Amino acid sequence: MADTFIWYELMTPDPDAAIDFYKKVVGWNAAGFPNATPDGSAYTVLSAGERGVGGILKLTQVMGEAGMKPIWVGYVGVPDADEAARRIAAAGGAIRMEPTDIPGVGRFAMAADPGGALFYVMTPKPREDEPPLAEGGEIGTIGWRELYSSAGEKASFAFYSGLFGWETMHEMPMGEMGTYRLFGADGVQMGGMMDKPPNIPASIWSFYVNVDGVDAAAERVKAQGGQVLMGPMEVPGGSWIVQCMDPQGAAFALVSAKR
Repeated sequence: MADTFIWYELMTPDPDAAIDFYKKVVGWNAAGFPNATPDGSAYTVLSAGERGVGGILKLTQVMGEAGMKPIWVGYVGVPDADEAARRIAAAGGAIRMEPTDIPGVGRFAMAADPGGALFYVMTPKPREDEPPLAEGGEIGTIGWRELYSSAGEKASFAFYSGLFGWETMHEMPMGEMGTYRLFGADGVQMGGMMDKPPNIPASIWSFYVNVDGVDAAAERVKAQGGQVLMGPMEVPGGSWIVQCMDPQGAAFALVSAKR
């Protein structure tokens, strides 16, 4: 079977403000765990109902001085994080953080693809208490993943498909903007890849949270101090999306089956 995204993480300078924002906009629950990371930092787990979706980690001054900005980063589940890190480097990616253990959770590494977009690979420890993800994209879970790449969608897809076994589901021509490549795993669509537009400063993965109606969700974004960057707009297939930025400067997006 192909490897897929299993977790999503926000690095932000103000975790408490970010937690409050996303709870009100998306409806996530939040549970904090002090001294949860390898360096002893606190970590907050976000969940949709009982299902863990992602986490929030403080973006420290040291990280900021190294060039990190507020960002959502996805984790791809792999059988062996060390082997995945070696293969990423051999395929033209870069390892930003060497494989590291999180006691009781798993082993992970941070990487960048050839265009510079960040992602994690992780080998999680088995958990029998994790409830199954609801079919059909339950509210609060991630419904779509989108890569804007300075390396180009063709080169990016070759990189990721070689590593994780992803497959092209469909290619949509977008005129001067190039091709929008829908990718998936084991016959299930996961997201899209496209050449990075000029208005996006760097290669990045964007993640779309399922909500019940994008119009109301967009109003919640603005009411809580975030920005709506694009939309709401209808996309092929009939879903509605809105692209946003949270008050701390991290980009994210929302998707719904209805406006």
